[in-house]
Amino acid sequence: MIKALLLNASLKSGDEISNTESLMNEAVHIFNKNNIDTEMVRLADYRIAYGVSADEGEGDEWPEIFEKVKKADILIIGTPIWLGEKSSLATQAIERLYGASGMTNEKGQYLFYNKVAGVVVTGTEDGAKHASASILYGLSHIGFTLPPNVDTYWVGEAGPGPSYIEAEGNKNDFTMQHNKIMTYNLIHFAKLLKEHPIPTEGNVVESNS
Repeated sequence: MIKALLLNASLKSGDEISNTESLMNEAVHIFNKNNIDTEMVRLADYRIAYGVSADEGEGDEWPEIFEKVKKADILIIGTPIWLGEKSSLATQAIERLYGASGMTNEKGQYLFYNKVAGVVVTGTEDGAKHASASILYGLSHIGFTLPPNVDTYWVGEAGPGPSYIEAEGNKNDFTMQHNKIMTYNLIHFAKLLKEHPIPTEGNVVESNS
């Protein structure tokens, strides 16, 4: 079975309503309809240590999340926009994933090979494409495969104003269309890589794990 993991990098803890999670749930609905084993993690609910390794020692709860990443075929990172940038938690998640970029799979390829990734962004000002580009480049650089059109976003007007839920962003045709394209492309390519993994020829590295 294909497994999807969604990391919500909202700065709000799990007992607070998250606009980012609301948009991410649009992808979850499609995953569920297609029998994809799906889990969402609110990063703010974990004690994630600063660093660029897979395990920063005592008190670090990132290894629990990292185990979920290793088992997933699809990874989506969701982030709000702050000052035109992805959230600090989104940055931290990329840093911690990068900490495992030298690890290899059983074939000697980079650990994140044969996994696909996408991004979801919400905010009340511009910055969605910038945040998406930053996250997607980081994931591609460490070995994730990026299908076409795997960024979904919603932004409101400049300045203070209603966010995704209050503004009924789920009625925005552009956002909903891109969510559908992203989610189905992630499913298609995850299945493709399950059946036809990236060949080892020219893609085997020395393990640093």
